[in-house]
Amino acid sequence: MSASSAVGTFVVWDYVVFAGMLLISAAIGIYYAIADGGQKTSKDFLMGGRSMTAVPVALSLTASFMSAVTVLGTPSEVYRFGAMFGIFAITYTCVVIISAEIFLPVFYRLGITSTYEYLEIRFNKVIRLCGTVMFIIQTILYTGIVIYAPALALNQVTGFHLWGAVVSTGVVCTFYCTMGGLKAVVWTDVFQVGVMVAGFTSVVIRTVVVQGGISPILNDSYHGGRLNFWDFDPNPLRRHTFWTIVFGGTFTWTGIYGVNQAQVQRYISCKTRFHAKMSLYVNLLGLWAILACAVFAGLCLYSVYKDCDPWTANIVPAPDQLMPYLVLDLLRDFPGVPGLFVACAYSGTLSTVSSSINALAAVTVEDLIKPYFNLSERQLYWTSKGMSLLYGVLCIGMAALASLMGSLLQAALSIFGMIGGPLLGLFALGILFPWANPTGGLVGLVCGFAVSLWVGIGSQVYSVLPESTRPLHLSTAGCNLSSLTVDSNWTAATEMTPLTTTLLKEAADRPYLADHWYSLSYLYFSTVGTLVVLAVGLIVSLLTGGRKQHLEYGKTLVQEDLIFYSLFSSCKANDEKQVEMLNWKPSPTKVSGTVNPVFSDIELDLPENKEKVNGVHI
Repeated sequence: MSASSAVGTFVVWDYVVFAGMLLISAAIGIYYAIADGGQKTSKDFLMGGRSMTAVPVALSLTASFMSAVTVLGTPSEVYRFGAMFGIFAITYTCVVIISAEIFLPVFYRLGITSTYEYLEIRFNKVIRLCGTVMFIIQTILYTGIVIYAPALALNQVTGFHLWGAVVSTGVVCTFYCTMGGLKAVVWTDVFQVGVMVAGFTSVVIRTVVVQGGISPILNDSYHGGRLNFWDFDPNPLRRHTFWTIVFGGTFTWTGIYGVNQAQVQRYISCKTRFHAKMSLYVNLLGLWAILACAVFAGLCLYSVYKDCDPWTANIVPAPDQLMPYLVLDLLRDFPGVPGLFVACAYSGTLSTVSSSINALAAVTVEDLIKPYFNLSERQLYWTSKGMSLLYGVLCIGMAALASLMGSLLQAALSIFGMIGGPLLGLFALGILFPWANPTGGLVGLVCGFAVSLWVGIGSQVYSVLPESTRPLHLSTAGCNLSSLTVDSNWTAATEMTPLTTTLLKEAADRPYLADHWYSLSYLYFSTVGTLVVLAVGLIVSLLTGGRKQHLEYGKTLVQEDLIFYSLFSSCKANDEKQVEMLNWKPSPTKVSGTVNPVFSDIELDLPENKEKVNGVHI
């Protein structure tokens, strides 16, 4: 029995709501293509003229975080493993503070457009090129998956046309990115975050009404073991504990918010450093709100299906399809509302993809074209537009390739996180340690990347056993089993997939590394990569004369950068000094323009949002 036949399908009004979201997003791109006389330079296109303010940038960062992975994956995560995911609120706080007080001041002071431009300023062209290539590969791969994976999940539950959704979202996203540049990306994100919040809250409110209030939902969750916030087990093999989420999660998300072009590009586009910092801190409020909604949605999911789990009963084939199933189950009598939820999920996709396309264009122009070709500002502007169009087409093509990858989808998401860790280590090496030199940076990056790939790929070859993930009890005791086709590998009292059964039978044949090194929590992949880069990079730098080098002011974190600027502080003097610093040039021998105030925009779940990027089952 298919999920759609069990609970209903989409109607005309649902398609109207979805189409309306796409049309409004496209209209925003057209508006910013012609507003204020149109865009004339690459600075206007990639950086919005470096005139953005804190609030819209903060909402754009929030929209990027709230990807389709968040909408579909986080509630199913809480449904299966409990509300411990809520501890990420602490992680996000640490990430924002580190990004705002350590990485942002250096990037903003140098007036760079591409974050990888910093790698040449601090180290050399070879390291800059390595960072650029790694970013381009991981982002194209991840963006294709971001487009395809939610489309597949929604198609199998709602009957929403798979390739119609993939192509339409990809084309619309590419259109407004190419037409309107960074301003279009930011303001469509502002619109889309409203759609996402509306879609999320409509499901939560309906569930509260059906279940008779919030108290019954919390009561069901408590008795079902879902309110398991605190687990201080120090075992690094456990998928989620307080330590893996706070410590490992901080490294993972700092790799996205602190140094990834996807996020950095937007807050660097702010008109002052104060606005840039405030965009991060205001964004933190949005992260907390979205996390609370996603976790509570997972508890709602459990309260509704505590006695008849659709996944266990084989009604839906994957956990990420539970939220769409709940939507059709509870909201089928409200035409257009299921469409609002689908628009909610795809708004997350659009925000992620648009950020990725804009950042890919900026990195390509600044790192691969501008240093080697003598182009006028007008030529750079059209080149930037061309790159946006090219990467939009490549991302849609990558979505088609993702449809053939099958079980490799999660492997690709893990690789995204594995690349982020070594890059975070490289940037931290340059910003925090004045004696780190190019030799140490390059050797550290290679070693960190190798170790990160080793553990990440090994974790895909040898799946983690249930004692590390500890899935919670799911039941089909309340199902009408006569009308369901229940998988014989499941019972009402246990959660044992065919894969898990096979793994348990073959446990004796697994190598030692499989149950130890390869079973490391996915949140530690980035941590391992970062620490290896730092350790190796520092040792090699000290052995190759790193202490003898003389760095110009501003290439590393300085004492003035550590001052916390609050809303009540006077920022006039700081802004004046900051404008003066933007005229600083690293060296007359540099070929590339390191003093380009142009910046662009990208988002990640996946991560890149990532996020979310790592460990979400698709």
